Amino acid sequence: MPGTVPTQETIEAAHALVKPYIHHTPVFTSQFLNDLSGAELYFKCENLQKIGAFKARGGLNAVLSLSEEQLANGVITHSSGNHAQAIAFSAQKVGAKCYIVMPENSPKVKIAAVEGYGAGITFCKNTPEDRQGTVDEIVARTGATFIHPFNNYEVIAGQATAAKELIEDVPVTLDAIVAPVGGGGLLSGTALSARYFSPGTHVYAGEPEGAADAILSFKSGKIEKAPYVNTIADGLLTHLGDKTFPIIRSEVADIFTVSDEEIIQAMRYLWERMKIVVEPSGAVSTAAVLKNGAVFSGKKVGIIISGGNVDLGKLPF
Repeated sequence: MPGTVPTQETIEAAHALVKPYIHHTPVFTSQFLNDLSGAELYFKCENLQKIGAFKARGGLNAVLSLSEEQLANGVITHSSGNHAQAIAFSAQKVGAKCYIVMPENSPKVKIAAVEGYGAGITFCKNTPEDRQGTVDEIVARTGATFIHPFNNYEVIAGQATAAKELIEDVPVTLDAIVAPVGGGGLLSGTALSARYFSPGTHVYAGEPEGAADAILSFKSGKIEKAPYVNTIADGLLTHLGDKTFPIIRSEVADIFTVSDEEIIQAMRYLWERMKIVVEPSGAVSTAAVLKNGAVFSGKKVGIIISGGNVDLGKLPF
């Protein structure tokens, strides 16, 4: 039912709905990274997902859940890239008009992909207020249906399907799953999937030091903004929402911050050792595990690699 925290049945229904349109992404392992971390690691490779990120899941579930009436005037969102691609891709699948508001400093690779799916882009300054203000203007003019990048229960249910697949595909019971956190759609969905499908599995988050709002919110009990914003992980620059935060507060065991240097090192290991293209935001969960050996050593750990939409003209190594 819309408007309520996703249940086990909601997530199962979301999975059935999006399955025909997504890749069932593989789970990779790496002896090198097992040795380095002292843990048994299982990497859910959402960098190999349609559109290059897990966001395809939530975008599709949200768009496919809309009525014909809601789709009639098109759909709209704001995003620096991966959710923008997800909504543009999903709108194309159902034949709906699509409006995307993107910060003017969005990665070129993500802008090009959104254009490739036939969406109209309006650029704005990269602040939450500018993003939402621009969306509101376009909605007033067009009547398009707004799909929030993370603070939306259909989006959360869609994102939850990545961890559901991970839990089903690994041959062991996971002690922990680690996901990156920006707005919290993936993290809250991951935590709900762990609760329903693998109740003994603890969920943790990795967050960039240069966008450390989730850890502050987690500790204070209310939604906080980051003290400063400066990180290579461009997909994680947003703060938690009133739908994602309560789930994270009740279901997530802990949040670990990592520096840009640690993100780049993790990214390098994933590229060199596992031969996969991972964007900075996608390497944050790996960096968090490598940094916190005391927490994860000796455990079976699922790691969600959230995306691979890296700007090849701006590689950090």
